[in-house]
Amino acid sequence: MKFGPVPLAQALGGVLAHSLALGKGRLRKGRVLSAKDLAGLEAEGYTDLVIARLDPEDIAEDAAADRLAHALVPDPARAGLRIGAASTGRVNLHATAPGVIEIDTARIDSVNAVHPMITVATLHPWQRCTDGTMVATIKIIAYAVPEDALERACAAASAALRLRPVQRRSVHLIETSIGEPASGKGRRAIRQRLERLGADLSRSQTVPHDTAPLAEAIATSDAEIILILTGSATSDLYDTAPEALRRAGGTVSHFGMPVDPGNLLFFGDLNGTPVIGLPGCARSPALNGADWVLERILCGVPVSAQDIMGMGVGGLLKEPPSRPRPREPRSS
Repeated sequence: MKFGPVPLAQALGGVLAHSLALGKGRLRKGRVLSAKDLAGLEAEGYTDLVIARLDPEDIAEDAAADRLAHALVPDPARAGLRIGAASTGRVNLHATAPGVIEIDTARIDSVNAVHPMITVATLHPWQRCTDGTMVATIKIIAYAVPEDALERACAAASAALRLRPVQRRSVHLIETSIGEPASGKGRRAIRQRLERLGADLSRSQTVPHDTAPLAEAIATSDAEIILILTGSATSDLYDTAPEALRRAGGTVSHFGMPVDPGNLLFFGDLNGTPVIGLPGCARSPALNGADWVLERILCGVPVSAQDIMGMGVGGLLKEPPSRPRPREPRSS
């Protein structure tokens, strides 16, 4: 592609590089200039223009963006994504249902390394989406790119994105109480979390903060996910709630996470049913580490101990004003 100023008479068929104001209206950048356009510009007193002129091996920006979008998402319906129309070298991808977005980050990095004018920007992997959420944008920065570069980018893209829709919809919340009944604050916050992904708090109950009654509640649950919110924070792998899960016949996969708020989470399994021991911060609707685990599990994405331990970068979240022991002392 050639780019630069040319005399007006040589601009026919070129791509206008900068929008121009006219007596009536304007010509917008990216317009392929016609003889009528040039006549109007000459009448306005223009003598030269900055244009881009494509070489034979170049692919125009809209066509290039559209090709790359379809390489990233070759089967939109199956991927749960919608490919938008190309405009000014840009194509946006949107989710078509609630879920979390799965991204092959290595493939996206490979696409962006092919040519500086070929770019793909996405959400963070596993970010929660609703119907209509923009998950990625493809932008051809210049007015065209060489076809060989586009072909390499498309080969690198190879189905790098898909939505993982909600798979588990029935959730059982078990709260434990120490002397006083649960306030309902946690239940409301958790119901709100579930509803935004189209899941249902199908059952909630409160039991004393003791291993035996909690184990019984866990063992008799028939929900697709079991959540435990204890009246006293879980502070050890063998504390009341993890022990109750073991006594119910389940296993504890991991305790603790490098996300704050959210450190005191544990998760495990009861005969194939995921069980999440929620940290106390789950009583607030604000983002915390439990959201990242719950959202994946709702969408049928396996979560391993290694996944949890890999959440530390970006895991320092907002300091809540009500935190009883702030990370940093407040000035008096």
